[in-house]
Amino acid sequence: IFPFTGYDFLNTSKDSLDINIWFNSTYNRKVAYSPIAILRVPRLVNMASNAYIKFLKGSGAKMLLEYVKDMPKVGSKLKVQINSILSTLLFTWIVELIFPVMLTYLVYEKQQKLKIMMKMHGLKDGPYWMINYAYFFGLSAVYMILFVIFGSLIGLRLFTKNDYSIQFVFYLIHINVQIVLAFFASSFFSSVKIATVVGYIYVFGSGLLGGFLLHFFIEDTSFPKGSIVVMQMIPGFSLYRGLYEFSAFSGNENGTGGMKWANLSDPVNGMRTILIIMVIEWAILLPLAFYFDNVSLLDGRLRKRMLVFFKCFRMRAVSFKRYSFGRLGSNVLVEMENPDATLEREVVDHLLLEPNSNYATICDNLKKVYHGMDGNPDKLAVRGLSLAIPKGQCFGILGPNGAGKTSFISMMTGLIPPTSGTAYVHGMDIRTDMDAIYTNMGVCPQHDLLWETLTGKEHLLFYGRLKNLKGVELLKAIDYSLKSVNLFHGGIGDKQVRKYSGGMKRRLSVAISLIGDPKVVFMDEPSTGLDPASRNKLWSVVKEAKKNRAIILTTHSMEEAEIVCDRLGIFVNGGFRCIANPKELKARYGGTYIFTMTTSLEHEQEVAQLVHRLSPSAKRIYHISGTQKFELAKQEVKIANVFHEVESAKCRFNIHAWGLTDTTLEDVFIKVAKGA
Repeated sequence: IFPFTGYDFLNTSKDSLDINIWFNSTYNRKVAYSPIAILRVPRLVNMASNAYIKFLKGSGAKMLLEYVKDMPKVGSKLKVQINSILSTLLFTWIVELIFPVMLTYLVYEKQQKLKIMMKMHGLKDGPYWMINYAYFFGLSAVYMILFVIFGSLIGLRLFTKNDYSIQFVFYLIHINVQIVLAFFASSFFSSVKIATVVGYIYVFGSGLLGGFLLHFFIEDTSFPKGSIVVMQMIPGFSLYRGLYEFSAFSGNENGTGGMKWANLSDPVNGMRTILIIMVIEWAILLPLAFYFDNVSLLDGRLRKRMLVFFKCFRMRAVSFKRYSFGRLGSNVLVEMENPDATLEREVVDHLLLEPNSNYATICDNLKKVYHGMDGNPDKLAVRGLSLAIPKGQCFGILGPNGAGKTSFISMMTGLIPPTSGTAYVHGMDIRTDMDAIYTNMGVCPQHDLLWETLTGKEHLLFYGRLKNLKGVELLKAIDYSLKSVNLFHGGIGDKQVRKYSGGMKRRLSVAISLIGDPKVVFMDEPSTGLDPASRNKLWSVVKEAKKNRAIILTTHSMEEAEIVCDRLGIFVNGGFRCIANPKELKARYGGTYIFTMTTSLEHEQEVAQLVHRLSPSAKRIYHISGTQKFELAKQEVKIANVFHEVESAKCRFNIHAWGLTDTTLEDVFIKVAKGA
């Protein structure tokens, strides 16, 4: 049972037992968590005692060893050691709790599209990273300082025994590793809820695996050291190992007087290795996090070219006044175009050859193709579009859902790259100069992208600074913007956005898009959710704002398009079917009157006969439950004859309602969309 044991009975006789016992003191430490058994020596003594008794009394005699008990001692007061309660595992969890907070913050800005909103208003990647990194560093530093101070005040030896300078270096490096890990992880999430759950799973999972797996391997002297080093490349494990070493040197395990700088050279002490590993972790994760932040893997496509990481370090001067246009080669399939699109293409060709600084935006053969997946065919969203918009003009885009309007705007604002062709905004190419374009661009998105905890004034203050406004100029711009959208009086601008109504948020989004005097403004349905009074006020703001800039506006409101826009383009199947001012469109497509009459069902035929007497070429365009609509050619109809026929008809049958209207922009839109 106990090999390598020797017994020397010396002067043993019937009257006395005199014995020496020699045994091998080596043992197997693969038990990790169990102390070395204290029963070994008593059992060896018991074996010799049993042999002696049997020698004296016979083989039936036996002395049992039931338990081992400490020698009696004077009673002492019960003392609870906090160090024994607060283990390395708990400290690991406490330190890592800041990680899900940072991860959630970053993913929230992505989910709410606040990050891209800031980018479209001129915030570059470098400043964005520096601001958030500094914020997270300050937050983590305060958290760790309070952690160490509290632990020291309650007398935890992990803090009081170990050199504070070593603790400072360890926690400082770990803070930086945890920050870049949050940036890196945020690139793979688009939902705050999922990111929060995964963040806390990482915290508790890495702590538990460190406490019940890494700890086991550290205690097992036969486990390869190289494998432990590889495991410690995981930030959670490197944190656990560092706290483990602090705990060991503070006296919890080996009874030493705390870790000093001289102890780092001790081969048993793993702290020096941990510090090196964490520095390597930070150096690897930092460029990876920055790269994946710029390359989207979640959208299924690259948002930037593969060399974006290297391009960010290349200095390149950009001239905002120098125009350098050139016609791009393209393999776009030439189709039969409508006259408006052909004329617009000729204007663009002329501007490319002879640049004119009066034009704010020029689109040259812009095309977008979404490649099919899972056997689906490719989708052509934008078909070689050419468009020129001068300063001082509001260009409206009308079109049914799925026509390609969103793809066009997304290319112009840098959200997606064009498949072929390009566009120039004040002489800058959207393919290569998007960062410079953002500083001269304003965007009012379809959905309000706002921080709920900031006030309206704070939003304008932030975006105004992004547009390089400072001091008195910035404050004047904020007050003017708030007044223009009716958010100034009554202290509305000083209230948090979460207290705003939907219409107030919409007006704030418009104000944000116009602050800082951007040269090009994109507005996506700016009057959605506004009451009539606020809508009219907003339209006045837009008409005033277009005087020194180009505005591109998408809307489903025909009234808004007719009042605000100087030119309109009806977008169908990836291209413009017509481009002209609202009056010209109505004259071109609406040379008719719309005659409407509602009667009982049995008189519908008589109504049709009445209409054809007025206009032989009339067409019925609507018919349901006694209500009929007809298109009457203007050259065939005299309004006096219409009134005479209606009055005569009233004598023959009951007319519930009737009307004669000129063609509206809505009629034009429906006709063009149906004829596409």
